[in-house]
Amino acid sequence: MTTRTLLVLDAEPLPRLGRLTGRARIEHADESTLAERLPYADVLLVWDFTSRAVRAAWPGEGPRPRWVHTASAGVDHLMCPELAASDTVVTNARGVFDQPIAEYVAALVLTMAKDLPRTWELQRERTWRHRETQRVAGTRACIVGSGPIGRTIARTLKALDITTALVGRTPHTGIYGPDELDRLIARADWVIAAAPLTEQTHGMFDARRFGVMQPSARFINIGRGGLVVEDALAAALAKRWIAGAALDVFEHEPLTPDSPLWQAPGLIVSPHMSGDTVGWRDQLGSQFVELYERWEAGRPLLNVVDKKRGYVPGR
Repeated sequence: MTTRTLLVLDAEPLPRLGRLTGRARIEHADESTLAERLPYADVLLVWDFTSRAVRAAWPGEGPRPRWVHTASAGVDHLMCPELAASDTVVTNARGVFDQPIAEYVAALVLTMAKDLPRTWELQRERTWRHRETQRVAGTRACIVGSGPIGRTIARTLKALDITTALVGRTPHTGIYGPDELDRLIARADWVIAAAPLTEQTHGMFDARRFGVMQPSARFINIGRGGLVVEDALAAALAKRWIAGAALDVFEHEPLTPDSPLWQAPGLIVSPHMSGDTVGWRDQLGSQFVELYERWEAGRPLLNVVDKKRGYVPGR
């Protein structure tokens, strides 16, 4: 049996691939060596899912990997016209982050509704100040993105007795289409961005959309940074067009110390960690090994990305 070459675009800590010992020739690359090694690889594991090196290094013609797997839900960091047009199969880490992200969103909803940041501030000041907080039961959430993450968020929020509406690319049973978005966010107490980043979704949350929302609404983005026009969000918060927001993803990461978002009133900033729970890297490594074993055996791969749409198709 021919030994296949598995090329890993490295990030620390490295993935645990011990189960593939003797079954694959495992090689490693960084951004400086990726282009020269890609033509000799059968499989590329994009372990460094923050890197955009694949876009720059992907060979237009000639030998190239038959399969690319990214250890992330989003694929916008690696998709380029040459890869999209090729016969290379692309898979992602669909399924690993769904429940952790949903729990994180629920935590943010409760944190903002119960005014916990102010409670901690007052505690540090040793100030006893009674306040009233918001009840989340009976409120409404509009979740933009009807994939596994969006659906899991909806189920989790329903446990808090929050009425949820899912918006997806195309309308069908239980899913609203894009044409309904403005109407739904105008009524929502919580607007949650969980969509993939595509040409259609880039910058979808702009000044007009923040203007449509209620003054009491809160906005949460755990999808992709490019979904949001960040200057427009900062202005909406400063003008009190909306009551608050939380961002876990940003157009450019890491967020620089001089970014005005750090000081935006009512904004919670977290460093792209909503899906990262204890043991998440091991889960990602195990998922890839299981996919590799399917590929090695000639069985159909799971989590195959529609390269034109930029995500794994679903209902």
